[in-house]
Amino acid sequence: MSNQPVRDPSIGPTRPSLLVVAGLAAAAAGWLLLSTLYGRMPALPWLPTLTVAALAVVEGILAQNTRARIERRPGQPKVDPLAVARYAVLARASSLAGAIFAGFSAGLLGWLVLEPTVAARDDVPAAAAALAASLALVGAALWLERACRVPDRPEDEDAPGRP
Repeated sequence: MSNQPVRDPSIGPTRPSLLVVAGLAAAAAGWLLLSTLYGRMPALPWLPTLTVAALAVVEGILAQNTRARIERRPGQPKVDPLAVARYAVLARASSLAGAIFAGFSAGLLGWLVLEPTVAARDDVPAAAAALAASLALVGAALWLERACRVPDRPEDEDAPGRP
């Protein structure tokens, strides 16, 4: 037997530092990619932006409904613990994906703003919208993650064996 401490298998909340580092790395990659390939690629597409924005809206709605169910608000159906666990995993993955997409979009936007061509100026709205949508996804994902937490109940504190 080893004397190593046993790790808690539960998932903790998303660390903001992880999101910042991922976003900065993706921003550098976006800047590098665009500075290397611009002029040989088509205009920036809008479909990824729309997809990320739709995911942000869905996760925002899930966060609102999940919080209402966990708090047992009147008129809300019972909460399914397995669904809440799935939402928490979705939120964790979406916040990281949103941070990466935000960083990449910020790198693209930074390069496009500094490039003095008409084509670059035409791509600025798509890059700015992608940045906004991805930041909305990060916000919605963090909100959903927070909504999945079980609130402390006063009756739990009085239970025997609780500190």
